[in-house]
Amino acid sequence: MQFSPVILWTDALIFLLVAMVLAFIWRARRKEHLRAPWRAVAHNAMGMSTLVVLLAFILVGLLDSLHYRVPLPDNPARPGQIEYSIEVQSLLDKIVTPLRTRDEKTYSAPFATQLYVKETRENADGSQVRVYPRLTYGGAHLKDPAERTRDIFAISIKAVWEGLLVWLVFAALVVALLARRGRVSYKHMAGKVVRGATEIPWRVILITTGIIIVLAALAAELGVKYHIMGTDKVGQDVFYQTLKSIRTGLVIGTLTTLVMLPFAVLLGIMAGYFRGIVDDVVQYLYTTLSSIPGVLLIAASILILQVYMANHAEQFDTIAMRADVRLLFLCIILGITSWTGLCRLLRGETLKLRELDYIQAATAFGVGHFKIITRHILPNVMHIVLITVVLDFSGLVLAEAVLSYVGVGVDPSTISWGNMINSARMEMAREPMVWWPLLAAFVFMFALVLAANLFSDVVRDAFDPRLRKL
Repeated sequence: MQFSPVILWTDALIFLLVAMVLAFIWRARRKEHLRAPWRAVAHNAMGMSTLVVLLAFILVGLLDSLHYRVPLPDNPARPGQIEYSIEVQSLLDKIVTPLRTRDEKTYSAPFATQLYVKETRENADGSQVRVYPRLTYGGAHLKDPAERTRDIFAISIKAVWEGLLVWLVFAALVVALLARRGRVSYKHMAGKVVRGATEIPWRVILITTGIIIVLAALAAELGVKYHIMGTDKVGQDVFYQTLKSIRTGLVIGTLTTLVMLPFAVLLGIMAGYFRGIVDDVVQYLYTTLSSIPGVLLIAASILILQVYMANHAEQFDTIAMRADVRLLFLCIILGITSWTGLCRLLRGETLKLRELDYIQAATAFGVGHFKIITRHILPNVMHIVLITVVLDFSGLVLAEAVLSYVGVGVDPSTISWGNMINSARMEMAREPMVWWPLLAAFVFMFALVLAANLFSDVVRDAFDPRLRKL
């Protein structure tokens, strides 16, 4: 099948970030002072378990960042010329096509076979009756809706066995690779993994992976037959919306951090190390910026961008490109307004570190400022940077929901947890109440933020020189 690749700004930055992470891993493997703390992270059961969860979210986000446009049917007026649709799809859309295309008329509850609201139907005798119509896709394979519970149970049992089979194959391959690497028998390595006697907690890693695989198998099997998280007002599958929202949350959390880090690290360390006029200028900058209400600054920036896009509509070929520019601009504004807290922390820590004996000795021996900062200051504040970055990531994911609530978040056409929660605000006031979009957004957001926070605690302990085990 022919397709036209589409590279959005955020797509390019996401894969640039992936390349930077891979480059850092390659460098860390060659430097003992970087390899040692990450080795401590790898030996921590909680750290590796949460890392597996984060990698699952990242995988979904990367699949949703591979965009393309499909060709339209042949136009008789232009034979031989390929024209592409204006709709931009992703590889994730291709994988979950049933979720994307099987829309209902309006609301339906999770695993329902009927609409959530009644409709008026006319009988053959002319009388009218209020009924709950059957869904077009959800449970459509059932002749009798009363069979739903038994059918869901049968499909779930099948999905669990399929997931366990895939997991057993995956676990067997992992154990085989470990046995080959350790030059021991497969039986001996399998016993060590089962007992949890390996240095790296492979038992915890495999158990967490197994849970994710089984949940994915359940979602794949049940999602084809039912709307496992219901549908929204326009009949779109809520589970599909939560999956699409993962990329938006990751983009806001990671790209905003990329914008924030250079300002915070550079200015914070410079202010604490050089002091004097440099410190005064940096303090003036972040004090002035902190005095401006962040929401007002973001709202003003978004309104300026909206005016620009309205006056230059020809620069945006598709709705996806327009929404992507707004998302990128939001990341930039959030990054510019959120570096002050980390800058203050780094300034205070650097003021303390520069007075220590080894820094004074390096200065007395004529070591340059740049080398002192990169070899002595930066490694000893890296634990503050890492823990702040991960905690800010969690806060930024939550901030997107707040900004969307006041109308200055991502574009309304962008699927995000913030837009889902904003829509659910009105749905919660319905009678009967529509509760599942809010719950779905909450569960996925909670899982991502909790995993990020727990992983950040492990990384903090590993990189903090005062807690590092000798």
